Amino acid sequence: MNSSLLVLALVAVVAADKIPDFVVPGRCPAVDKKAFFDLQRFAGVWYEIALTKNPYQLLHQCVRNEYSFDGHKITARTTGSNAEGRAARRHGQIAPMPLGEPNLSIDYEGSFLAPFVILDTDYDNFACIHSCVDVSRGYFADFAFIFSRAPSMSDRHMRRCETAFRNIGLDTSRFTKTVQGHTCRYDTQTGF
Repeated sequence: MNSSLLVLALVAVVAADKIPDFVVPGRCPAVDKKAFFDLQRFAGVWYEIALTKNPYQLLHQCVRNEYSFDGHKITARTTGSNAEGRAARRHGQIAPMPLGEPNLSIDYEGSFLAPFVILDTDYDNFACIHSCVDVSRGYFADFAFIFSRAPSMSDRHMRRCETAFRNIGLDTSRFTKTVQGHTCRYDTQTGF
């Protein structure tokens, strides 16, 4: 699905006056999407530390992203536990946005193709990710994630992400922490 189809789908929802709670009044923030981004360095394992409300994120605890770069795109394999506490996995990809748009896209099964903008990263410790789509009639939908290379994150790196999100006007109180750590079992063979 391309970004135009996503916008059309969200417009239909708004037009039907059945606005989901993740579609809110306003516009996507202006973000510098032309910054250089190294997909090869971004590949590897990332743990989800926090995220904003996202009905498309079906994994709720122990979320681990394994990204493999093939020279053009990243193949994504995400594992964790679902709302019932059962082990689950999802597959997707991160690739250049179609039609020459300057940012990346993320496309997971059971979701839709959306922008994938890295607001800040050092590639070795943390990544601050934002995804936003302007819908219609002055509405938008956005989602944000904080990733770490380890199941925990230093306060210094967390502050870098909070600053990156505040710089685009995102209220950091929207974030909820993802359970990680000693209660999680990370098995690289089975994915969980």
